[in-house]
Amino acid sequence: MREKENIIFGVHPIIEAINSGKEIDKIYIQSDISGPGLTELRKAIKKGKVPYSHVPVQKLNRHTSGNHQGVIGFISPIETQDIEDILPQLFDQGKVPFLLILDRITDVRNFGAIVRTAECAGVDAIIIPKRESAQINEDAIKTSTGAIFRVPICKVDNLTDTVYLLKDSGLTIVGCTEKTNTTVYECNYTEPVAVIMGNEEKGIANQLLKNCDSLAKIPMAGEIASLNVSVAAAIILYEAVKQRLGN
Repeated sequence: MREKENIIFGVHPIIEAINSGKEIDKIYIQSDISGPGLTELRKAIKKGKVPYSHVPVQKLNRHTSGNHQGVIGFISPIETQDIEDILPQLFDQGKVPFLLILDRITDVRNFGAIVRTAECAGVDAIIIPKRESAQINEDAIKTSTGAIFRVPICKVDNLTDTVYLLKDSGLTIVGCTEKTNTTVYECNYTEPVAVIMGNEEKGIANQLLKNCDSLAKIPMAGEIASLNVSVAAAIILYEAVKQRLGN
């Protein structure tokens, strides 16, 4: 059963949605329920590699007034793509790949704003983890002003494995972090490159930082010494644009 276009609720409808191949962004499961239906659902979730979270019933009730049976699924409004398919296409087209990796960016509006900037900057694809990532919903679409439909979004199981793939494919990995003395203006973005932006509070995960070819920080002169992640993304992406235009 559905109450909103992107919400499906009830154990069996969600199982059917998973088994039919619908792209589900996330599933919420009530933390204190059990039963044979839940066992079957968890098997379907595992097989379909669908992200899920255990939440209190109050959170479910905020999303629907229907009989959700302790389970709500959010159907993705977009069809995500595979970076393994996109990379060869970019090289075949004679392009110099320009990718953006978002490590655990969980704020929906920040995510939407970053996608908007990335599309404007000519980013070829955005890579996000299946877990610990902002939900692609109406707010994200609105904040992106529809850019979410124009730039490929790739969901991956493990960002570190994806970074290995990109490096093996000849891309340079640049991590935007304050943990360096090199500024974003000193890095080279003219070759095939993937820029990593980190979590709003924790930054880029240590394992990803270790696998970056370059680290770059945005110089700060003020006392606050921090920027919203969407603003930071705009700064580094447009430095890449400047270099790629030869300015």
